Amino acid sequence: MSSKFINRYPEWLPSDAFFRQHPMPLHAPKPLLVNKPLAHAFGIDPEWLASKEGTQVWFGNPLPLNADPMALAYAGHQFGTPVPQLGDGRALLLGQLPDQKGVYHDFQLKGSGPTPFSRMGDGRAALGPVLRELLISEAMHALGIPTSRVLTTARTGEAIARQSGPEPGAILTRVARSHLRFGTFEYFAHRNDIDGLKAVADAAIAWHYPALSEQEGPARYRGLLEEVTQRTLSLVVEWLRVGFIHGVMNTDNMMLSGETLDYGPCAFMDHYSPQRVFSSVDRGGRYAFNRQPHIAQWNLARLAECLLPLMEENAFDSVVEMINAIPDQFQTAHDQMMRRKLGLLTEQPNDRALGESLLAAMDEAQADYTNTFSALNRMDPPAWMAQWWADYQQRLHLEPDQPAKRQMLMASTNPVVIPRNHLVEQALQAAENGDMAPAEALFAIIQNPYQNPGVNAQEYLRPPRMDEIVPATYCGT
Repeated sequence: MSSKFINRYPEWLPSDAFFRQHPMPLHAPKPLLVNKPLAHAFGIDPEWLASKEGTQVWFGNPLPLNADPMALAYAGHQFGTPVPQLGDGRALLLGQLPDQKGVYHDFQLKGSGPTPFSRMGDGRAALGPVLRELLISEAMHALGIPTSRVLTTARTGEAIARQSGPEPGAILTRVARSHLRFGTFEYFAHRNDIDGLKAVADAAIAWHYPALSEQEGPARYRGLLEEVTQRTLSLVVEWLRVGFIHGVMNTDNMMLSGETLDYGPCAFMDHYSPQRVFSSVDRGGRYAFNRQPHIAQWNLARLAECLLPLMEENAFDSVVEMINAIPDQFQTAHDQMMRRKLGLLTEQPNDRALGESLLAAMDEAQADYTNTFSALNRMDPPAWMAQWWADYQQRLHLEPDQPAKRQMLMASTNPVVIPRNHLVEQALQAAENGDMAPAEALFAIIQNPYQNPGVNAQEYLRPPRMDEIVPATYCGT
């Protein structure tokens, strides 16, 4: 690897925002899956990355050039409950490298051993959650949704204890624009550390919103809240577009960069149900599919509370007004997204009702979310859609006669392939038994989610049979 790491966190953040330490040594790491497209984006040879030497280097035996490993501190609201200190309990930031466009990204080890923030955890990761994060995050990237990604994964050569019994250990390298979280602000807010809050805000502006750097005083911090709000709303709309349920929208998992982070108990819906929950730890349905916009607003309100001390003294009322405006902003963005999914090139007064009636019919019919919109792409409606289809045809009479443009819009908005839960679970179980072929095949298929994979790969398109349904997904700890 020719590039040398830098580490911008010590330059921008107070010393209590991180804890320096080396990863726990791995005695026998063996490569699992390497993300070749991502490696190429950073000028890293994927063949070297998958070699014994590359595996040793990327997982800390020895460290890459100029790596400065550290666990980052943060707080958060977990299922609505404030926790003053969380932090990286099994992850270490190595530093930053530029991609081929010159944009710097964080590189972080996950599963690298315990840190002072581990809260009695072992600091390791299991093979299943490691591969799940690789597969789901790469699918999100291919779908065009902002996300952290995984560069490389490896077995650690050890067994780790989990509730279900011993599992094979694994480790990954995560790549993200940064690891600044809503919870990073909360960490300093709990300590009434205004200088710390300002340092995090200035770092976020410099790294993600450089246009705000030209502003001075309180205006730049109000601008930061506005920008993060828009990116967050856009992100959640994109999740709903593809039927994604995050599962743990705690404030410590919300990123100032607007990227998706934490692929623990997440899942893509098969049959549509607005109240669908997959996370095994979300017993009250706080983070259900249709609750995600509301939770985004709630989380942004927590962020606003942290930023208020940096704004003008009379900012409270206007910030409350900004937060209260979020539902209307979300609804407008959601309406626009649904028009794209339906191939509507113009805006008409009853479009929202048309979209809502389709979703209600899908819920009643237990229809597959992805395949229903794929059928619309093909103008091939299923029988249960007959009444709605008639209404849809009437709506199309109000459209310009541009069927090719409409088809192109729908084809670029509605994926054909998603990483279906039963296929992910089958791939993870096979990998735990030493067979990587299903995971490798799924990884290849999800690279082109808007294209039909062909007659020999139709298995990736069908919903699960009754005996294949995955009722719940789990955190990796």
